This record gives sequence, C-alpha cells and structure tokens, in this order.
Amino acid sequence: MAAVFDRIAILGAGLVGGSIARAALESGAAAAVMLYDTDASVRRRARELNLGEVSDAVADAVRDADLVVLAVPVGAMAAALRTAAPALKRGAIVSDVGSVKQAVVEALEPLLPAHAYLIPGHPIAGTERSGPDAGFATLFHNRWHILTPIADARPEYAAAVTRLEEFWRALGANVERMDAAHHDVVLAVTSHLPHLIAFNIVAMAEDLESVTESEVVKYSASGFRDFTRIAASDPTMWRDVFLNNKDAVLEVLGRFSEDLAALQRAIRWSEGDALYALFERARRMRREVIEAGQDTAAPNFGRDTSQ
Repeated sequence: MAAVFDRIAILGAGLVGGSIARAALESGAAAAVMLYDTDASVRRRARELNLGEVSDAVADAVRDADLVVLAVPVGAMAAALRTAAPALKRGAIVSDVGSVKQAVVEALEPLLPAHAYLIPGHPIAGTERSGPDAGFATLFHNRWHILTPIADARPEYAAAVTRLEEFWRALGANVERMDAAHHDVVLAVTSHLPHLIAFNIVAMAEDLESVTESEVVKYSASGFRDFTRIAASDPTMWRDVFLNNKDAVLEVLGRFSEDLAALQRAIRWSEGDALYALFERARRMRREVIEAGQDTAAPNFGRDTSQ
C-alpha cells in the first residue's frame, strides 16, 4: 500500500508505541518510523528489535515527522509535547494513545504550536504486558481506535483528521470519532472501573493470603486468575488514568457502590430471583461482547493452557 505518512515519530517505545512502529512498518502505512524513549535501556532494546530509527533526542525524532504520537502515560504527555513542540514541522499532526481524553486535550492544547494540529486518540487495544518486547504488529486488528478531534476551524484540520483515520485503518483498526468528555465516561465504565476493581480484589487477596497460608494463590480459580491478569497492568499508566479521569470514574464508582449494596442485601435476605435476574443480564452482555467481535467464545476464553 502507499504510505499514509512519509515519516512518523513515536515518543514512548513500550507496548503500544512499539506495536504502532511494528504495524506501521509492516503495513507500509509509514515510509519511515522514528522512535524515542526517555529510558536509555528501552531505546537500546528498540534498536535491537529493529522497531525503526531510534533517536537519543526528542527534537531529532520529531523534526521531520508528519505525525507525532505520544505513547507515554497520560501524566507525562504535557512534558513530552513541551520538549517536542519547538522542533515540530509545519503541518505536523500530534496525536496520543491515552485512555483519558479530556485531561489530555486540556494539557496539550496550550502547548501546541500554531502551525501543528492536535488530534487526540485512544486505541482500545493492549495487554497486561509492557515494554518494547511486548508489542506486536497485529495488536490493533479489528480493535476500535477512537479519535476525539478538538474545536479547530481551520480547513486543513478536517483533512488532517481524515488522514489520521486512514493511518489507523491501515494498521487494521476500526476508527470512530467521539466527544472527549463522552469518551471518558464510556471508558470509565468499560475499562477504568473494571481495572480499579481488579486492583482492589487482588490487593485484598494479598492481605488474606498471609492468613490463609498462601491458599489464595494455590487454589486460584479462573475468576481470580483473570483479575490478576488485569491487575498486572502497568501501575504508572493506571495511576495517571485515575488521577486524570477522576470525575467520570467517581461518578461510575458511585453507581457501582449503590448496585453492590443492593446485591449485598439480596444475598443477605436470600432473594434468589433478584440474584438470578442480575446474573442473566450480565450473561446477555457477555454474549453481546462476543457477537460484536470483541472477544472469543473459545473454551477458557481462548487461553493457551499448554504452558
């Protein structure tokens, strides 16, 4: 395929940044890929993995880039753009991969040079692993990538959004546009709260393990194993997510707490019909997720049990 961008720069060479580099090179969506990471050991590993041309300076990485992707934790994005901004070429597109969008817009928009275009984005794809070795080119295949364009009246801005959509489709993603505030509420429900619950349950189990003589780990059933998988996600990234999406998370958490209290009452008073109705609703939602192509119906969720 013809390259969508002649040159892209990715700041952050972890799971998502490394996967963008792999996918862009493999698909031909970018003719050249530049990478930068603040960690020298990560830069060294990115070179060993041939993820693109790796620079030791932000300015060198972004200077001639048509697209600059901030693939760093949400809390580090302002610092990354502040360093990159003086070297951005005229017409450069700046995007990101953060799981929070309103806070990203508020942090980045004041730092953007007038000759560049800010188009925040969020690929809803990832694993619990991190680092450059964790990435793979097919990470975005048939996954959603949400763009949250800002209020920019320049005619060139609309063309830049369309071009960025084309890039992500070339990487295999399904692309949709969304208001930033609405995105944050949706993700609070579908991603942020589930992670918060997983972190809390696993931390509670760790406390209990000292009482049960390691039986929590020894007899872990599939439900707890899946919670530990989610809870193994990068702590820096998730700390920044919750600090930067606190309003939406607290709103959804409040609703969850109310529903949890109702569930507690149903168990206490042996209200079997209420429990069954809730479980059946949840079961229907699981079927809808599978039918939408967002997971597999394979036994054990497709987990490789040979290892």
